[in-house]
Amino acid sequence: MFTGIIETLGRVSDLRREGGNLHITVASAISSELKIDQSVAHNGVCLTVVALQDGVHTVTAIEETLNKTNIGQLNTGDLINLERCMQMNGRLDGHIVQGHVDQTAVCTAYTELDGSWEYTFEYDSARGNVTVEKGSVCINGISLTVVNSQANSFSVAIIPYTYEHTNLQQVRAGTVVNLEFDIIGKYVARLLQR
Repeated sequence: MFTGIIETLGRVSDLRREGGNLHITVASAISSELKIDQSVAHNGVCLTVVALQDGVHTVTAIEETLNKTNIGQLNTGDLINLERCMQMNGRLDGHIVQGHVDQTAVCTAYTELDGSWEYTFEYDSARGNVTVEKGSVCINGISLTVVNSQANSFSVAIIPYTYEHTNLQQVRAGTVVNLEFDIIGKYVARLLQR
């Protein structure tokens, strides 16, 4: 379980294919503090640490993960958002995030405002996921508040701190991002479908 508050940025230092799996090695400020078998969100995807070396850690994404997230589109040198799982005695600063990406979305607009940024994302609403104005959504593992919710798109407004400390600084029109919709909203939508 995560909060969507990004702990640090990592940089992809190596990618290695093995069958249908992708082994991703990441250098980060927290890599030396991790343990084998620990869950860490990478761009919002909960992955297990399988190897550790000096200042780097390795996780493995299976074919299912590669097909449903942007993890398979990573390149060496890319920045990746990292968050360790939340502690039960800590504050929930973002919202409840499972680390289970529902689908990807494409950035359709990026606007620099006077001291902030606005991003618009389009997703396939036929999959049953919804956003609500002022509700929560997780983009690449970042807990954000929805503005301008539409049937198959929404926008988010980004403050300078979030822009500087996450990989949103690399997102432009055409970039594919991971989406995890609000868990409460998913349950409500499922109940209404019945």
